[in-house]
Amino acid sequence: MQLLTVALRLARLKTGILSSSNEGERGPPKYILPRWEQMNLLSFETFWLGINNLRLHKVRSLLTALGIIFGVAAVICMLSVSEGVTADELRMIQRLGTRNIIVASVKPPAAKEASDSNTRILSYGITYDDYELIAETVPCLDRLVPLKTIAYRVRRHDRRMDTSVIGTTPEFFLSVSAEAKQGRLLSHKDDTDVKSVCVIGDDIRRELFTYEDPIGQSIYAERQEGTTAFTVVGVLKRVKTAGAPRRDVQERNINAEIYIPYQTAATCFGDLTVRQTSGAHEVSSTELSGIYVTCDRLENVIPVSDMVGRVFKVKHDRLDYDIRVPLRSLQLAERKKKNSQLLLGCIAGISLLVGGIGIMNIMLATVTERTREIGIRRALGARQIHITVQFLVETVVLSTTGGLIGIALGYLGSRVITQLAGWGEAIVQPWAILTSFGLSVLVGIFFGIWPAMKAARLDPIEALRYE
Repeated sequence: MQLLTVALRLARLKTGILSSSNEGERGPPKYILPRWEQMNLLSFETFWLGINNLRLHKVRSLLTALGIIFGVAAVICMLSVSEGVTADELRMIQRLGTRNIIVASVKPPAAKEASDSNTRILSYGITYDDYELIAETVPCLDRLVPLKTIAYRVRRHDRRMDTSVIGTTPEFFLSVSAEAKQGRLLSHKDDTDVKSVCVIGDDIRRELFTYEDPIGQSIYAERQEGTTAFTVVGVLKRVKTAGAPRRDVQERNINAEIYIPYQTAATCFGDLTVRQTSGAHEVSSTELSGIYVTCDRLENVIPVSDMVGRVFKVKHDRLDYDIRVPLRSLQLAERKKKNSQLLLGCIAGISLLVGGIGIMNIMLATVTERTREIGIRRALGARQIHITVQFLVETVVLSTTGGLIGIALGYLGSRVITQLAGWGEAIVQPWAILTSFGLSVLVGIFFGIWPAMKAARLDPIEALRYE
């Protein structure tokens, strides 16, 4: 009570001095703190008062910081998961080769059919003439790789597996950046000598050679004419894919394919292949199942793809081919990535805004609750800057602490979500951490200024009289 009385007198004295309008009038001497003491009050005591008030109200401080905690965690988590999923998609496209143009034979909606009692023959796709025309007329080519599928099922002993047996040249492995895990890749000598050898993907090894070394052993390709044995000379390194490989998103799953020399496929087997679908035998006549066109430079990919498209438009009167340009898909995926990151960042930023509004709401209530304390401090010599800094310290400490906790929760949350959903690996970018933390601090400052200024502008006498 005595302290309150003294404070009230000092407040009246201070107000009287400040309201004096006559220069000649002199009131009682005003007590002014030495500059070093003012600086000490601003740099230590004020900060300590702000932090001590948070410590005295732990539950309220935690509840106030929850908005910032969940806001920052949402920013980190959403951006990290999005970055990881998009990175998998980009890697999947890049594996197809950014300098590649992939042409594939596809069954047209209305294919020519010649049927007998049990089968139907479909004639469609890329021809040898198409391949020769591209090689002769299209410039800026580095490689031109043919693909010829000869079978869709293989067996070893009593184990069968649905897969594709594809004839190709050694340059194919350069186009798709494939490497040998065991043994070797196909060579030009295999092609020249028309050898019955093959290179298998890692899925084939796991399915047909679970506990054995596949090198030197035989795999039998099943065709309508019978079975043909191929000796395994190599196993490809496993390629990581984003989820289940899907051909409709331009994914070639080399883990589950078998590759033989192109001349072996072209010389020893015809153009007819049999595939059993829905209980029926579908016999197709396709000269080439695909072509990999590799440009010499990245900037030539789009013009060359347009030239290849014109070649097929001239040679084909129906859409029995599909031209894929991984570079275009990569550019589109990168644009989608930027847009999704912007959208997710805005959505997550709203939670930070809500957290900031929560801090401002609590601090405004705190100003009302601590009106008498503010009046006593002002009466005892505290300036408006001291009161402002005290309240700003509280909001910044809340937002900073909430930001740090949110970063930890966001990092752990992104890992848990990607593991449970099977979306690959979350990628936590440093810029996402810095951005979210910086925003949390700015939110604390921005939404703390108004309560702090409101507290600083309280009239000392009215504040001391407040009940």
